[in-house]
Amino acid sequence: MTELFSDHLLTILALAITGVVAGILAGLLGVGGGIVIVPVLYFLFQGFGVSPESAMVIATATSLATIVPTSLSSIRTHHRLGNVDVGLLKRWGLFILAGVLVASWLVTRIDGHWLTVLFGVIATLAALNMLFRAGKPGLFPHLPGPAGQATMATSVGFFSAMVGIGGGTLSVPLLTLCNYPAHKAVGTAAAIGLMIALPGALVMLTVGTTPADAPISTLGLINLAGFICIVPLTVLFAPVGARLAATLDAARLKKVFAVVLLITGVRMLGQVMM
Repeated sequence: MTELFSDHLLTILALAITGVVAGILAGLLGVGGGIVIVPVLYFLFQGFGVSPESAMVIATATSLATIVPTSLSSIRTHHRLGNVDVGLLKRWGLFILAGVLVASWLVTRIDGHWLTVLFGVIATLAALNMLFRAGKPGLFPHLPGPAGQATMATSVGFFSAMVGIGGGTLSVPLLTLCNYPAHKAVGTAAAIGLMIALPGALVMLTVGTTPADAPISTLGLINLAGFICIVPLTVLFAPVGARLAATLDAARLKKVFAVVLLITGVRMLGQVMM
């Protein structure tokens, strides 16, 4: 009994630390929590005896669930600043939803190894973008026409839901490549994150079958203990990260984070290939 209590206490402590780290990095570097939460949960759950395949699908679903409440606060802030492009959201909304629904259904069906590979690739590309493209002008003069934007929106919804991240990791680089204003890209991405996370998490909660080796308090594919521990601490510590950004060299720290993310992506790929 004492050993069981100790295991549960360690799990809760580790989940709480994940929320603190995700919140600080979100405020400090402007990165979405999902890109931090998914790999941490992936390795954490394995440490408690969960198979890599199960760990990845549960990490993906739990990450999407945590994005729902945390994105609401971010949307309100960006909307007050006028940085949410409602017109773009209207154009992209149905295409994002279509991508999310297909992806979240696939997550409940496919082997977690493929999700790990996909996350590793996306994390690696995101890290390289942070290292070599940050602050540089776009490659295209403006956003493409309706067909091009539909492709962009569907892809953002699909790939983000597949790996449990909000819209920012993919939508901000895509938008800024097309000379879209960076501040509006970040603000609009907060709303895109909600459009991805809410339907994605609901599908994984209601359609997903809980793996036999899932950690305690997993419903569908969402680990409720992870959700409860991570969300309040992420919200609480995001302002701490924002205050640190005012005193630290955030640009240099972002490059350090990009290197860590690159190593994480490569490590996840390596674990699958071994």
